[in-house]
Amino acid sequence: MDQSELESRISNDPSPVTAARELLKGRYDADAEAFRQGADVRALVRSRADTVDTVLRLIWNRYPFSDSPDIALIAVGGYGRGELHPHSDIDLLILTRAGIEDSWHEDLGAFVTLLWDLRLDIGHSVRSIEESKTAAREDITILTNLLETRTIAGPDELRSDLSEQVYSDDVSTDRDYFIAKREEQQQRHQKYGDTEYNLEPNVKGSPGALRDIQTIGWITKRHFGLQNIADLTRFSILTEEEHQILFQGETFLWQLRYGLQLLADRNENRLLFDHQRALAQMLGYRDEGKRLGVELMMQAYYRTVLALAELADVILQYYDEAILGSPSEDAIQPINKRFQIRNYYIEAVNNQVFAYAPYAIMEIFVLMAQHPEIKGIRATTIRSLRAHRHLIDDAFRSDLAVTTLFMELLRTPHALDQTLSAMKKYNVLGRYLPEFGQIIGQMQHDLFHIYTVDAHTMRVIRNMVRLGSAEARTEYPLASRLIHRLPKLETLYIAGIYHDVAKGRGGDHSELGAIDAEAFCQRHHLSERDTQLISWLVENHLLMSMTAQRKDISDPDIIHGFARAVPSQAHLDYLYVLTVCDISATNPKLWNTWRASLLRQLYIEAKRALRRGTETPIDRQEWVRATQSEAREILHAQNMTDEQIDAIWDTVDEDYFLQDSTVDIAWQTAAIIRHGDNTDPLVLIRDTRGGPTDGYSQIIIYMKDRVALFAATTAVLEQLNLNIVDARISSSEGPYSISSYVVLDEKGQPLGIDPARKERVRLRLIEELDDPDDYPDIIHRRTPRQLKHFAFPTEVTFSNDTINQRTVMEVITPDRPGLLARIGQVLLEHRVRLSNAKIATLGERVEDVFFVTDEHGEPIREPAVCQALQQDLCKMLDDIQ
Repeated sequence: MDQSELESRISNDPSPVTAARELLKGRYDADAEAFRQGADVRALVRSRADTVDTVLRLIWNRYPFSDSPDIALIAVGGYGRGELHPHSDIDLLILTRAGIEDSWHEDLGAFVTLLWDLRLDIGHSVRSIEESKTAAREDITILTNLLETRTIAGPDELRSDLSEQVYSDDVSTDRDYFIAKREEQQQRHQKYGDTEYNLEPNVKGSPGALRDIQTIGWITKRHFGLQNIADLTRFSILTEEEHQILFQGETFLWQLRYGLQLLADRNENRLLFDHQRALAQMLGYRDEGKRLGVELMMQAYYRTVLALAELADVILQYYDEAILGSPSEDAIQPINKRFQIRNYYIEAVNNQVFAYAPYAIMEIFVLMAQHPEIKGIRATTIRSLRAHRHLIDDAFRSDLAVTTLFMELLRTPHALDQTLSAMKKYNVLGRYLPEFGQIIGQMQHDLFHIYTVDAHTMRVIRNMVRLGSAEARTEYPLASRLIHRLPKLETLYIAGIYHDVAKGRGGDHSELGAIDAEAFCQRHHLSERDTQLISWLVENHLLMSMTAQRKDISDPDIIHGFARAVPSQAHLDYLYVLTVCDISATNPKLWNTWRASLLRQLYIEAKRALRRGTETPIDRQEWVRATQSEAREILHAQNMTDEQIDAIWDTVDEDYFLQDSTVDIAWQTAAIIRHGDNTDPLVLIRDTRGGPTDGYSQIIIYMKDRVALFAATTAVLEQLNLNIVDARISSSEGPYSISSYVVLDEKGQPLGIDPARKERVRLRLIEELDDPDDYPDIIHRRTPRQLKHFAFPTEVTFSNDTINQRTVMEVITPDRPGLLARIGQVLLEHRVRLSNAKIATLGERVEDVFFVTDEHGEPIREPAVCQALQQDLCKMLDDIQ
């Protein structure tokens, strides 16, 4: 049925709902298909509004009140602008001249009911002109809606009279409206973390997104009485280039929003992981090399909103001056021949400063760093800066004046991250360092890297700056001490800027970044010694974290190998600080007390090795003997005999004495001796002592060895919502085994903060582990929404540790509830013994390392055994829902 026939039915049929739905559905499907074929999204947004206009007008005209000159159907808000996305709200105002006449009540009720039957997201209000004026005066949201109106049906005179009223100072002054909308925007930005770089941004409400564009439009309409932002070019507020940035940015965000609502089939504005890949495909983004199409789409989003946020700053600052006005007499503080501070904002003395002195593009940021009282850059100077950014070319980058200024910026004591962020925001940093420009807005489609590469880099620099503060002494005690011993902080900052600069290019980003860092150092005339240090830090910035998190740092050979890779104590100090700042800037959940303790332990042991000299490896037997001797002394002081001690120690292998401190070994041994012949499991739980970053809980289980003990224990701990970060099962020649688990609670804290819970954990473990027949079933928790969108095949690889006579099994798999217990089951079925495990959950990705042997305590040497184990692990883990 064609549209004209459907319109006739809507006008004349006793029940117009079916025809109206057909018309709406037909146009919806046609527009959706046109969008998928690349049609202009602006035309489609208008088309949707036109279609809804037609249906509403036809239905309105069915009722007698439609002939009255005193009532009209008005579109307000976004719909009032003539913009409708597939599932956008349709805001309506039934406007009367002086109130509802008695004869209208029944028909208006029927009209509204019929609209609900259409299943549109309609919001409506019924008000007279005076009531609308009062509501607008009392509620800034209503006032904003009434700034954007269109007459759908009825006399336009009513809408015109209303507009005249709401634009008057009697409802809200220009000043009051501006202040209210600015505060509203600030609160909205805070809601989204004051960053454009959310993993799942809201294309309507996030900073730099559609609501910011709309805010500019609302303030413009209230201030100038304009209906179109494009008209700002007539007032010299927007240049033609700036208008294009707004226009193109809005168009791009509309494309995202339109496609998003088609995919979600609802009024959805959040770019959830559920839809990102499908939306990227719908919009034509394809994988390029190692970069996914979805990553390219998200980079386009982040760069767009960053540019829009920059432009919004310029316009809102102009309005701040034009609407709020400046003090009766500007406070001007000259800085030099080129710049001055006006009312706490830095400005160029004229708009040609950057033209005749291009180095001033760098100088302005150095001055901001040196004058902490400066709040920002004046709008006129931002515009001039933007107009002259093209001057940042190879000659500019090699200019001695410019390179000297940039090094001065790095050496100036200040919040460097804020200055670099401002340089990035105004597209100066990405032009001055083109290699950095490539990573602006670049995301990695996972849950581990929750920031774009450039945002992560700025957080690394922020962490470095914060280490000098008093509060950092509590959170990062060792790093905050070392930061004051580093001879040149600019060396650390440069390594921080370049450590991830080569991501997304393909190849090893550490090696490629080191090459870029070396070129930077040469261009900025750093000494050969500093250049080598910076390049080494960039190339090895993952060395310490990977060693601490994925290798057995209780093994003297691992410590020796790590120390040999570190040229000097200074290199170790710089690397430790860089590693701490890098990890804690990657993901707020990644930095916890356990990782802090691992890094600190590795630092301390490596420092000792460097002092001793890396030419001579550590003697394992001597280490074991020294540990036993110190622990024995502690136990003698507690009246334990050598016979009692040896009865325990003779059943464990020498690795047991490499893994814990002498105090811990003495504590465990004493407890086992006191436990005696008790057949119940001995469960010990103790929190580490020291500062806040030392906090984690260690659970020791001593009991008769069971083949399914690891699977059962991990299942119980997972049921108790404890995060296992380390596990060790000491090989034993007797009937008993000693297993150790390091755990944190859901907030990354030790159990000591809740003594009652600690006791519940202990009793539950005893209860569940005392009888193999009572071993619990693996808990089945629902997989979190976000994790479901990052499925990938499990990878299992094997290598042999010939020094320690064991096999290293690495498992990389999506995070799922019950993983460790299932891995334990598979090891059990293949008669593989677990001696140690390093547990690392990185966002949606688990990268666990298991140190295993065959049932005789030997490395697994048969390839067929490894292949069978690999196949069964992959099948078991990939079947988890």
